[in-house]
Amino acid sequence: MRSRTAPISRPITIRRAVARDAKRLTRLVRGSGAYEGKYASAVAGYRIGPDYIEAHRTFVAVDADEQEGRLLGFYALVLTPPELDLLFVADDVQKAGIGRLLVGHMRSEARAAGIDTLKVVSHPPAEDFYHRVGALRTGTVFASPPAVPWDRPEFEFRIPPE
Repeated sequence: MRSRTAPISRPITIRRAVARDAKRLTRLVRGSGAYEGKYASAVAGYRIGPDYIEAHRTFVAVDADEQEGRLLGFYALVLTPPELDLLFVADDVQKAGIGRLLVGHMRSEARAAGIDTLKVVSHPPAEDFYHRVGALRTGTVFASPPAVPWDRPEFEFRIPPE
């Protein structure tokens, strides 16, 4: 069990991902502690390429105090159909508010794009996180072996106009 991390007090920047971020995003996904053990197969060969970053609204949270900007987390918003495709936070900063910050940013981006509801198919260990950040459980996406051999909770974010 991870210990609770204190909220990050240094400046964090959320910016649009660029092609040169692809390798760092791939490393974050493949190294995620949430995908160890029985979940490892889901990310074993996973790759985020420059083409993915270009095709989707992908944003990164970086430590603004560091020269290169240490990658703290990221998300990818798909506009058609509206879906939060990926959301990852570095293991060592989980429970520090980065995920909540990314979700808030994602809601703003979705609202600006005219989206009022947004689907999320969650990794099972992330279910509590999505509940805490206001997503509503709408169902279950059943296993589709061999790619995903477990059921996954499905959520919806409702994005009210400002």
